[in-house]
Amino acid sequence: MNYHTKNIFGTRRIYLDHAAATPLDPRVLKKMQPYWNHHFGNAGGVYREGESAREALSLAREDIAHTLSVHPEEIIFTSGGTEANNLAILGFMEALSRKEELARTHIITNSGEHPSVRDSFLFLKEKGVSVSVVDFNEEGIVRPEDIRALLRRETRLVSISYVNNEIGTVQPIHEISEVLREHEKKEKVEVAFHTDASQAPLYFDCTPKYLGADMMTIDAQKIYGPKGVGFLYKRKNIELAPLMKGGNQEYGLRPGTENIPLIVGMKESFTEAAAHYMLESASIASLQDYFIEELKKHVPRAVLNGDRFKRSPSIINISIPGMDNEYLVIALDEHGIAAATKSACLGRQGEPSYVIELLSKSREVAKSAVRFSLGRKITRKDIDRVVSVLAHEVSKLDRFKL
Repeated sequence: MNYHTKNIFGTRRIYLDHAAATPLDPRVLKKMQPYWNHHFGNAGGVYREGESAREALSLAREDIAHTLSVHPEEIIFTSGGTEANNLAILGFMEALSRKEELARTHIITNSGEHPSVRDSFLFLKEKGVSVSVVDFNEEGIVRPEDIRALLRRETRLVSISYVNNEIGTVQPIHEISEVLREHEKKEKVEVAFHTDASQAPLYFDCTPKYLGADMMTIDAQKIYGPKGVGFLYKRKNIELAPLMKGGNQEYGLRPGTENIPLIVGMKESFTEAAAHYMLESASIASLQDYFIEELKKHVPRAVLNGDRFKRSPSIINISIPGMDNEYLVIALDEHGIAAATKSACLGRQGEPSYVIELLSKSREVAKSAVRFSLGRKITRKDIDRVVSVLAHEVSKLDRFKL
């Protein structure tokens, strides 16, 4: 798999933003190719071409469901993680509004969620829903006891990401689900639990039974699959309302012609990830350990954001006091290294990451934060070069200040 291009100096580029997007696995591309121009039919057609597309759609849904040990009708295909998060949160609350007055309901999320979750909760708050926001602890972890303290009899929905997309910390989703089930028994109410697991499938068990989640978001572009496709797992008894009008596809929850090539590609990338996540996790974790140790030696000023061990093996988010992160990312890019200052969904505006600012309680720390996210083709030699460039840029800054 050769996705490293050359930079202006002729050396191999090092791509370290896998948390934003991964390259397409050639095996996935091979599975997708027949559905672009051979099996090109609309799955809604009753003729042979439509039947071929519908068969591919059904098989993809069944394979994903089998991998997760859930029912096929509990898998809803979307355009990606953002749409799946919106469907889970806004679709749930819209369906709930047909039974209860939303102004009397209460929902909970984490302050460091992906923008698609965060903004959905802000939208609902503007509509009169009571929203509680649970903060990270000092290590970037949501504590189940903090969720317990916020629960009310009126609580109807909780959404906490499995792996934070910026600092990589792994949240205790199973333990949080147990807190919610205890609350349900005590208060004789139902609380839907949603988790955005987009950063998790390559490295962790994502089966809903293990997590205790009622809804779960997956995005193909994070797992060596195609961009523009994802899915929402939705437990059968969870009611959702569609966010769009115009068709009965996806059990009436997501109108529009299904993109068969992308769905086939996502099925392939997701089932591969689920089959090999333990091996992949061990392999990438050894690189992460090496990266962090080399940073300690050569860039001792660098501070790791988030818990050292309860994290995705891929994501390393550091702050370098006194260093402007946008300058540093541009400098790294000139040396053939791709890194990020924050979530790609926050765009390119100059504001620092709200996740780092919330975690550190410091805007200055957030303005010096850089995220490196590892992938399959990264080597120790690559890491050596990255650390060397970082050390050089920090040294330049120190000399300038003198």
